[in-house]
Amino acid sequence: MTILTEKIQEYLDYLRVVRGVSERTLKAYNNDLEHFSAYCSNHGFIPETADPQGVRLFISDLSAEGIASVSVNRALSSIRGFYRYLVRFGYRTDDPADLLRNLKTPRTLPAFLFETEMAQFSELPDTAGILWPERDKAVILTMYSGGLRISELVELSLKTMERDLSGARIIGKGDKERTVFFSDEAKEALASYLPVRKARIKAEHPTDRLFVNRKGEPISIPGIRWIIGKYAERSGLGKNIHPHSLRHSFATHLVNSGCDVRVVQELLGHASISTTQRYTHVDTERLKKVYAKAHSQGRKKQ
Repeated sequence: MTILTEKIQEYLDYLRVVRGVSERTLKAYNNDLEHFSAYCSNHGFIPETADPQGVRLFISDLSAEGIASVSVNRALSSIRGFYRYLVRFGYRTDDPADLLRNLKTPRTLPAFLFETEMAQFSELPDTAGILWPERDKAVILTMYSGGLRISELVELSLKTMERDLSGARIIGKGDKERTVFFSDEAKEALASYLPVRKARIKAEHPTDRLFVNRKGEPISIPGIRWIIGKYAERSGLGKNIHPHSLRHSFATHLVNSGCDVRVVQELLGHASISTTQRYTHVDTERLKKVYAKAHSQGRKKQ
């Protein structure tokens, strides 16, 4: 592992202590700046004294390695933050990343399931006969009806849940708190799961986390991905279903039913309305397909 330079470590400490950046975001900054620090070391200079050309070549190398443009832009954002810190506190008089621009990222529509497909997928734990049906159905319906990110799902705890299982308090990206709500189907699934969960928890290793593995330990993000992947294989839907597909489906269904995009933004915990607006594009694409199909059938009848 690359040893971070003194100033990079100071910057990360500043983000943690002064800015109150979340551990998840801090880890991403740490990884990006470690990568940049290693690059600088391999090319005979240190990050603190890098010039614009050095930063530009690092970003170019990331692109040449086939790193996704979104990841490259995130690395550039981490580097920008570091140099702004150096300038602000008088360690540098110039910012070598100031003139660099983000790479263009392809605009893609989120993968999602239609309402009938989502209903079919949520019933799979009852019929597939695999894994842990009570927990898995609760996982699927809780994530879908709450519009949860996978990290938010694994961090759900009993103390953050409403007593009637109708919702929960969530700490999302940027430590932003919001309330999410669960459907009647999700509440029923949770009510069936909780007694089974209780039986799995060992007295010597108690946990408040809502979702646990077969050993009674808090379930991990890879564990949730694995569970959804197993049911995706059994679904027969022919779609690339992953945990985030459930969140996408939640948002798409709300937009399709006429829900105001700003309400959807609040429910998803998006900081920017532009992030939420892509779901209106999903609905537009769906309407285009319906329109095209109707007209093609009309032409056939003529």
